[in-house]
Amino acid sequence: MADRNELIRAVDMALAGDREAAHTIVQGHEDDSDACWIHAVLHKMEGDASNSRYWYGRTVHAYEAYTDPRQELQAIKAALTY
Repeated sequence: MADRNELIRAVDMALAGDREAAHTIVQGHEDDSDACWIHAVLHKMEGDASNSRYWYGRTVHAYEAYTDPRQELQAIKAALTY
């Protein structure tokens, strides 16, 4: 299980435009479904639907659930801070 604070940091980095740093964090936690969810959104932001769908497949979340990746990242952050 990934450190929640580290995943929140990845979300904050993605929201600030540093997707590369966020990507580096989540790649270190490929066995964690929340990290996979963030990973999926990062690829959605890049326009890589195929890769994004792969990462969504490792979660309980759906590619189609959010049309705005930034709103989805905010939802992820909220879920991580509950």
